[in-house]
Amino acid sequence: MKLSARDASAYFRKPDPNGTGILIYGGDAMRVALKRQDVIKALVGPNGEEEMRLTRIPAADLRKDPALLGDAIKAQGFFPGPRVAFVEDAGDSVTKAITPALSDWAPGDAQIIVTAGQLAARSTLRKLFESHPKAFAAGVYDDPPSRDELEGQLKAANLANVNREAMNLIVAYAAELAPGDLRQTIEKLGLYKLNDPTEVSVEDVEACAPQSNEASLDAVLNAAADLKANEVGPLLSRLYAQGTQPVALCIAALRHFRQLHTAASDPGGAAAGIGRLKPPVFGPRRDRMVRQASQWGRDNLEEALTTITEADLTLRSADRSPDKALVERMFIRLAMLGRRRN
Repeated sequence: MKLSARDASAYFRKPDPNGTGILIYGGDAMRVALKRQDVIKALVGPNGEEEMRLTRIPAADLRKDPALLGDAIKAQGFFPGPRVAFVEDAGDSVTKAITPALSDWAPGDAQIIVTAGQLAARSTLRKLFESHPKAFAAGVYDDPPSRDELEGQLKAANLANVNREAMNLIVAYAAELAPGDLRQTIEKLGLYKLNDPTEVSVEDVEACAPQSNEASLDAVLNAAADLKANEVGPLLSRLYAQGTQPVALCIAALRHFRQLHTAASDPGGAAAGIGRLKPPVFGPRRDRMVRQASQWGRDNLEEALTTITEADLTLRSADRSPDKALVERMFIRLAMLGRRRN
């Protein structure tokens, strides 16, 4: 039976304990693996592998010995409870080996969980599971998880009390982070709020989100926008040590000051302008950008954009000025420009 995206999400959270099994396939191996982990954990529990109720069969081994899967679903373990026979990295080459196991499956046998890469509509493996009355086939695509899926992950991490802005930030992270990084972030957030009954805030989410040179990049942009010229040099040194290129700094500065200019130009004021930015900005970062846009004003920000554009064009020209020194001068000029005009 073929599962729609909505039905698949529900199945991954609560698989049918009386079903024959499921084929999970997709181009992103990490997304497929995470869904497979959810299904197996829901079927055999967290101790299923330790209690030998989970049998792993690489597809390469199954091709060599087609009887492996049939033996695995019928075998009885030492511990009571449901069992799973898991075939990983499958493809159409093992369809013939899986067919008799599906046909011979009876209630009480181990459920058959099969994972595969991207499979075409004509795939024999897909057709085998889609045509079976008690087996399922579900494709996993590269779309970010839905809000319902995120709420399910948060609930699993014992995070039921999440305020609206924090939830919006988690949704934004879900669109940017790799599936594994997103899951780790939510698990870390669950540990961070362990035995803490207060609601999850934007600050809590940001404290648990993956850290990279983005934090240092935001720091140097804010140093310039907050008129703190003395902080520019050390922050740039840290970014250069992390491998950030001068052109990337110019691009980031142009994006940040363009956002401030958009906000400052909004008829409803800086707060309304920041609220209309895409992707959205939340929490303390939003408050800081509102303050910066209000402090600079539209005209000063237009001059700042001119300064950044000139530096960017110089970097991309045949000019032999040192790139790093040129960018440092640009940030200091921005900070001094704001200080002189306010």
